[in-house]
Amino acid sequence: MSRDTVVAKRYAKALFELASAAGTVSEVEAQLKLIAEAIQQDADIEKFLSLPSVAPSAKIDVLKAAFGNNVSEIVLDTLKVLIARGRQAIIVEVYEAFTKIAGEALGQAHATVYSAQKLTDEELSGVAAQFGSITGKKILAQQIVEPALLGGIQVRIGDRLYDGSLSGKLDRLQKTLNSKAL
Repeated sequence: MSRDTVVAKRYAKALFELASAAGTVSEVEAQLKLIAEAIQQDADIEKFLSLPSVAPSAKIDVLKAAFGNNVSEIVLDTLKVLIARGRQAIIVEVYEAFTKIAGEALGQAHATVYSAQKLTDEELSGVAAQFGSITGKKILAQQIVEPALLGGIQVRIGDRLYDGSLSGKLDRLQKTLNSKAL
């Protein structure tokens, strides 16, 4: 585990404790997601935040202007601390760690469902319910269409991948045949 990951977990845990005391865990998670997605999708934001020649106060002012009233004081204060300490590079990792901590505390897990074709809302809810019964947690599912799967689905929950795709079954069959051919 890298040093940045450990540091990100510490910040995320502290932020979770503050959000939990204020009763705003889901709001803080949504706000962190907004910021993390903005950083990941726009290389200019990431580059700007990493410039050592720009004062931390200027970086904070830009973030305040960009996110305005969409970000609570708790999240804004956390960003201020991260930037002031030169840790702006771990903002996305803080979001990921916060999501895991909040999910564990609230009995939730985030799942990414990969399928060859777009699933209906009913099908996605069914997948979430099925994996909720397996994991014992409330599953919050998002879908990604991946035509290379050919059929079936793959579900990623945390570090686990459940592969029920046709391409996965073909790969496993090929490995079995190759190992028996030797």
